Amino acid sequence: MRAAIAVLSWALICAAGWTAVAAADTPMPTPPRGKGERCVEATDVMRRDHMRLLTHQRDETMHRGIRTKKHSLVECLECHTRKDDQGQFMPVNAEGEFCNVCHDYSGVTMDCFECHATTPRQRKPVAARPLAEPGSDVSFRLRVAP
Repeated sequence: MRAAIAVLSWALICAAGWTAVAAADTPMPTPPRGKGERCVEATDVMRRDHMRLLTHQRDETMHRGIRTKKHSLVECLECHTRKDDQGQFMPVNAEGEFCNVCHDYSGVTMDCFECHATTPRQRKPVAARPLAEPGSDVSFRLRVAP
């Protein structure tokens, strides 16, 4: 019995040692840096909870009609996209780009971009935007059924 316990203890110690060595040798993903000074949340919070924050934002927007910028996917794209040599935005889910780096590393599929754009909307200069007629409703609003 003592021999079995000793063998089991030795096996656990070896396994723990190999796990520590493997973790120390495993390269971590290094996504490109965002444009802002800091993210809307601490880096460790965003790494751990970004999907929960995006899902909460989706629920608030789609189900309750509450639109805020802090955790919106649009704001993520504004900060975490880069431009290529021709000045065109590179998709965040392209190889080596912000979202793709960690999702590829962890083997997690991104389904956000099946519906959402992978780059920020190219903004038109103010002079090129049409002016609204007084009293017209040019915005899209969420209609909530009574």
